[in-house]
Amino acid sequence: TRQHRAVQRLRADTVIAVTGTPLENSLTELWALLSLTCPGLFASARRFREDYVKPIERGRVPENEEGSDYRAARLARLRARLRPFVLRRTKELVAPELPPRQEQELRIELSAAHRAIYDTTLQRERQKVLGLLDDLDRHRFIVFRSLTLLRRLALSPLLIDVGDAAGAHSRSIRSAKLEALRERLVELAAEGHRALVFSQFTSFLDLVRADLDAHGIAYAYLDGSTRRRAEVVEAFRGGEAPVFLISLKAGGFGLTLTEADYVFLLDPWWNPAAEAQAVDRTHRIGQTRPVTVYRLIASGTIEEKVLALQQRKARLFRAVVGDDDALARPELA
Repeated sequence: TRQHRAVQRLRADTVIAVTGTPLENSLTELWALLSLTCPGLFASARRFREDYVKPIERGRVPENEEGSDYRAARLARLRARLRPFVLRRTKELVAPELPPRQEQELRIELSAAHRAIYDTTLQRERQKVLGLLDDLDRHRFIVFRSLTLLRRLALSPLLIDVGDAAGAHSRSIRSAKLEALRERLVELAAEGHRALVFSQFTSFLDLVRADLDAHGIAYAYLDGSTRRRAEVVEAFRGGEAPVFLISLKAGGFGLTLTEADYVFLLDPWWNPAAEAQAVDRTHRIGQTRPVTVYRLIASGTIEEKVLALQQRKARLFRAVVGDDDALARPELA
């Protein structure tokens, strides 16, 4: 990136990188950091891809699959190279006094009418993408559009254009996910709890806003277009509303909202680190109550595929950084 190239041009005796997400999508992100802090540790980006990215990440041949001896050997070699240069401080080490955090997946079944529209659209988009496989690089935008379309449709038929004939019918179909969210928010507000609600799609947050208005549930709202961001945040922190609707991109970092003790993730994102950062708006120093996180997943939709990809990336992070605290050495703190 331009930012990376700009940092490379800086001259300093010592370079230290501090990050909460050293690895989000690919091992190449880890290489980018190490090329700045430890130049020469790995010969080149190309060599790093050949030696580590392909055998550890790709898993396209049997010897590279998760659990294979060859992949395990490459992982061990990479971790041995990293150990002298990486210090990991987990939340448990930095803030052991934090209350527990519980995470649950809520599987939401689409209504029969919603399922019919989803399955019809899925078949159409699948045929379209299969016709582009011979030159996928040139058609990445079209593929991404199809994926985004299905992700939006998994939330509500109101978020897509399904054509004139089906359009009028789709406008009468309620979102099962929206109804499940409202039911829980009503219960939590009555019990004195406060909740953060995240989505990547502001159009879906608009539907949530309209639904909460219709049922008399007060809320605060924050997305990328919010001009008085600090005022909105302080209003929620001051107790003006039990619910805070936040777009994942606008509010996934840079906020401390320990007044809330429930988090709802309305749609899964490809990147588990982005979701973890969103959840950490509440589960951080200053929180005194247990935090409960709900992930709402529409059954039998692309959201299940996104969740599986998330889990694969999370396993990659654990495999490289490790759960055995080999990189969290108190004597170096």
